[in-house]
Amino acid sequence: MKQSLQLKIGQQLTMTPQLQQAIRLLQLSTLELQTEIQEVLDSNLMLEEGSEEERPSSEKPEQKTEKADDQHADNASEVEVGEIADTMPDELPVDTVWEDVYDSQTYQAPSSASNSEDYDFTSQNSEAETLSRHLMTQLSLQTFSDTDRAIALAIIDSIGVDGYLKTTTEAILESLQIEDLELDEVEAVLRQLQNFDPPGVAARDLQECLLIQLKQIPTSTPFYYTTEKILSQYMQVLATRDLNLLKRRLKQSEADMMGAIALIQTLNPRPGNSIESSHAQYVVPDVYVTRVKQGWRVELNAEASPKLRINAGYASLIKRADSSADNTCLKDHLQEARWFLKSLQSRNETLLKVATSIVEFQKGFFEQGEEAMKPLVLREIAENVEMHESTISRVTSQKYMHTSRGIFEFKYFFSSHVNTNEGGECSSTAIRAHIKTLIKAEPARKPLSDNKLSQLLAEQGIKVARRTVAKYREAMSIPPSNERKRLI
Repeated sequence: MKQSLQLKIGQQLTMTPQLQQAIRLLQLSTLELQTEIQEVLDSNLMLEEGSEEERPSSEKPEQKTEKADDQHADNASEVEVGEIADTMPDELPVDTVWEDVYDSQTYQAPSSASNSEDYDFTSQNSEAETLSRHLMTQLSLQTFSDTDRAIALAIIDSIGVDGYLKTTTEAILESLQIEDLELDEVEAVLRQLQNFDPPGVAARDLQECLLIQLKQIPTSTPFYYTTEKILSQYMQVLATRDLNLLKRRLKQSEADMMGAIALIQTLNPRPGNSIESSHAQYVVPDVYVTRVKQGWRVELNAEASPKLRINAGYASLIKRADSSADNTCLKDHLQEARWFLKSLQSRNETLLKVATSIVEFQKGFFEQGEEAMKPLVLREIAENVEMHESTISRVTSQKYMHTSRGIFEFKYFFSSHVNTNEGGECSSTAIRAHIKTLIKAEPARKPLSDNKLSQLLAEQGIKVARRTVAKYREAMSIPPSNERKRLI
């Protein structure tokens, strides 16, 4: 083959480091953004948190003098930074990373939270309360023998998070491998543990759990003995919700039967859930939506991220014609700080623009509720704000909106649609709200089936198949009609 030189004209889409950084900041949640900002503050000496502006009326002469000095320093730094602007690139070369151009050495500053006077060490460093730890604490207060304590530890290890014993006493006896240990001793220790808090813990099934809780109630409680009879003899009849059969078996009045059922409903079928097993997870809203006279106002959460600015003192140390290592490091940190601030500002502007567009599309939801939710897809918001769908997807991921109706994720306002009899469209979120409203108003003893719900929705002009109703109902964790039947 003969070698030759050829020229080609073509277009290629590339991502600069600045664009990569802007995209990465855009898809971060509020908590992740705060962590990212703290890391940048620790590594970049040119960035600092902005302080609150002083009120002019409360300024003292000394404060005014200091402020004038600071302003003079700022002006001086602006002049010097402007002089060296022509020596610093506006953009990094394509397909490079920060470490290729800037100094990667960072100063690991101590966390600001550790120096705060109101830092809550208990809430941050304490372990979450679990059912196992709760039972172990009570066990340490009991006077058990070594053998009984070993049996108790084995039983506690076999209790699930819901409070039920997940294995048999025979299996516990076999796992202990203690000589001359009999099953009666394991059963005796189990009965002692069943008196621990929470009531009903260490039960082997639902019937035993409810009976343990009932025994801790005074026998003078109304309908006590009727309740005990139902739980011990007619638990299966109660599970079928056949009130007529249960009444015939009990041979008592309907008032006594209903009173006993009401007492059963006060018992906890999952005693382990009453013990907190994890720390509460809090959601920090990114934007606030408030009602004003003209409509709805959307504003960013100012407390979600600290105000950042370039340190004028360090910026003034940069010299124009100096190529020393220290001066080069200062220039690199200054340029990196500028790009980070620009990316952060771009993120806030995009977030506000997308949130405002969502509020405009879903104005009916804010005024009337879920039943007025309109069908919405990412493409409609992308066309409205003149951005790409991928950008809208990044903005709406793990971003939250604080409204008068609660805190919702941005993606909550996007849903598919179902055609109506009038030729319009109805949002799947609105259909779920209609189903929830119909189920809430249904008769207690004769709940609505999925087919009946489909017919009622059709009467309102919403054509939804029975299988679609079942899918939406299951998505909302609503049981079927036979399980929703209430006895009282």
